[in-house]
Amino acid sequence: MTTVFITHPDCLKHDMGSGHPEAPVRISAILKEIEALGLNQHLKQYIAPLARKEELERVHSSDYLEALFEMKVEEHELVPLDGDTSLNTYSLAAARYATGAVVLAVDQVMRAEADNAFCAVRPPGHHALPNRAMGFCIFNAVAVGAAHALEAWGLDRIAICDFDVHYGNGTADMFVNDRRVLMCQTFQHPFYPYQGGNTYNPNMINVGLKSGTGSLKFQEAIEQHWIPALNEFKPQMILISAGFDAHRDDPLGGLDLVEEDYAFATRLLMEVAETHAAGRIVSTLEGGYNPVALGRSVAAHVNELLKAPIHRH
Repeated sequence: MTTVFITHPDCLKHDMGSGHPEAPVRISAILKEIEALGLNQHLKQYIAPLARKEELERVHSSDYLEALFEMKVEEHELVPLDGDTSLNTYSLAAARYATGAVVLAVDQVMRAEADNAFCAVRPPGHHALPNRAMGFCIFNAVAVGAAHALEAWGLDRIAICDFDVHYGNGTADMFVNDRRVLMCQTFQHPFYPYQGGNTYNPNMINVGLKSGTGSLKFQEAIEQHWIPALNEFKPQMILISAGFDAHRDDPLGGLDLVEEDYAFATRLLMEVAETHAAGRIVSTLEGGYNPVALGRSVAAHVNELLKAPIHRH
């Protein structure tokens, strides 16, 4: 068994214009760092398939999908979907590959063809709502993956863990009060999208962190809030919305994390997965906008995933 690494060249073609932080260099930086450290030699690498419309329809409205699929975007044109999010001629395909990567990853770990998986894809997804794009996100890939695990594989308990600097409002909206899903989040608060800080739902573990919060408080949040809830829930699979924009060098966030914090969170989630979920973890890229910090943080995360013991399924 091994760690699957899934990406697609078209994820580099989605481009929202000069100066936009959610840029193709994010993927290039990850691939460069993974190769520089030799991690690629230990990964089982796949090219992502396109997410099918029926997979997207598990969490997105038919009207929203039809509007996007019917949209014609010419070469060198940018069509705004919201104040932060635009489509170029390659964007829809990139978003479908990013989502298809997570579906493929779920299938791989459910078939016991891999211990776990990381999807190096963009655009990110956790702000995407059922009926609209938001915050750089077009399709909610982690939500589609969770719905696929629930519906196609018949799982009863899925955990979604999100350590992006921004609250994953889209994913939360899709699964609020769904007893099959436990969602655990750490995020800067108050901060975009200005949600999550004062909400309580039995299946939402929200830990808002003040601007400037560093390693100690972040690690305490994982240990004291996430892990007890996860162990009580006993997930059959863990999906990770792996945003790395809480890094101290990130230009968009205001938290003070370092690479080891992501390694720490990964190790603890892997322990939960070993105990309850046969080690099954699927992680997908969300934020992270300093390419150097992003590359190093993803490498720390993937390096931990590679340490999974061999399972006898």
